Amino acid sequence: MSNRESAPYGSLRVDVEQSRRMSEMTIAHYDRMAEAYWDGTRDHDVSQNYTALLDAIETDPPYSILDLGCGPGRDLRHFRSLGHNAVGLDGSKEFVAMARSYSGCEVLHQDFLAMALPESRFDGVFANASLFHVPSQELPRVLLELSGTLRPRGVLFCSNPRGDNEEGFSGGRYNCFFDLDTWRSYVRVAGFLEVGHYYRPPGLPRHQQPWLATVWRKGYSAARRGRAPS
Repeated sequence: MSNRESAPYGSLRVDVEQSRRMSEMTIAHYDRMAEAYWDGTRDHDVSQNYTALLDAIETDPPYSILDLGCGPGRDLRHFRSLGHNAVGLDGSKEFVAMARSYSGCEVLHQDFLAMALPESRFDGVFANASLFHVPSQELPRVLLELSGTLRPRGVLFCSNPRGDNEEGFSGGRYNCFFDLDTWRSYVRVAGFLEVGHYYRPPGLPRHQQPWLATVWRKGYSAARRGRAPS
């Protein structure tokens, strides 16, 4: 995780307009790189992440699942193949078109910073390699919106590249690289209860596991807003 044009966590504070521009730049990057991204990720084994989400859901299948940042639709297609009602969401118009074609699922074209989600609709939210693009200033609000779209005791799965609490642009995208404690503090403030966490890829020494996966259950009312970490 070297060569980042980033700032230590807590030193970067941006206004709403700046956040919007950063999101637009990140989405534009994915629009430009959509085909290359699909070629590089279509065969990734994320079965461990699928299992983590599905095993934590308490209701009877089939489940209603929101794939947040669905990209070209790999995971949507997998959930649909299992008989679940999967809905995708992505800010990239290129990804949205690819995901609709590849998965056959409904895919919402929405920026993470301007989502319009139905209340209490989903049993689970699958946020695989997506929420780390949300600026830390906007993250509390986004997590509350995800809580609101989950049914009672619904499950939020997140997998993000981990780091030393730094954020900024790298490779044309805005990224936040949090450690476990900082990430926990954000998600807990949004009313989620931790089910578990693990590092990926499995079976490697920790320094060779750049991904942090966490599983959460919707807990108390999302109306409780609390303070974001500082």
